[in-house]
Amino acid sequence: MEAAIVIMALLFFAFVALGVYATVKVVKAAKRGVDRTIHQARRTVEDTTLRAKSFGQAGVGGDLAQLRLSLRTSMRATQDALQAGVAEDASLKESLDLFQRLTAHGRELDEDLKRLEREPDRARVAAQLKDLRERTERITHAADSLRWAARDRARQFAEDDLTSLSAQIDLEAGALRHWSGATAQDQASDDFSWPDAGAGAPGAERGQVWPGEADGRAAASASESAEADGANAGQRPDTAAPGQQPPQAITARDPRRTAYPWEKTARPETTN
Repeated sequence: MEAAIVIMALLFFAFVALGVYATVKVVKAAKRGVDRTIHQARRTVEDTTLRAKSFGQAGVGGDLAQLRLSLRTSMRATQDALQAGVAEDASLKESLDLFQRLTAHGRELDEDLKRLEREPDRARVAAQLKDLRERTERITHAADSLRWAARDRARQFAEDDLTSLSAQIDLEAGALRHWSGATAQDQASDDFSWPDAGAGAPGAERGQVWPGEADGRAAASASESAEADGANAGQRPDTAAPGQQPPQAITARDPRRTAYPWEKTARPETTN
């Protein structure tokens, strides 16, 4: 009985702990979502305000608003491009680290520009405006370089993949159009015939005869039959039958009198 109570108590505490853990996770996720929404709304409001100041306010205030707007736009676009590309290309991790270092300089410059917007001494702000513009251009140029390099890399990879895919498709299309070889092979397969059992040449063993072997065997049998007929005649070629004259022998020429083209003509002997 006591063991059952202990088990029930442990299960109760386990369910309570699990519920607390799930509640904390849900609250943290909701808080992150709310913070993200507030941050996006605040950023949208600030961008709209800066855009309105850059177009509607003249003088130093408008210049500062334009510098902040260009800086924030460039940094945000580069951040989105690198974070989207690092999921597909791990080599962009180093570029993202460099951008994090650049982000620190960008935030510092944005804070300086924001503080100068509330500065009452406009002459002092105008004196620093040239330096601020140079810093802004350097940071935005570095961010733009990272962004365009990442986009060019992704486009080059996509183009290489498309080129390889096009070559494979062209090869496959050529193989599909190569029907002439397949037709000749099908015709050769149609002309093929299996050998007939027992249809051999005369005097040959009974069995399977392949196409083309029957003619060879028939010719060999005819040659053997001709030789057998000549052997069974029983007469020599130079022996004549009774009542017939034997064939006359052909008198051969004297090989000593045979003149060959390369031999010299014998000269007659002269006597003194």
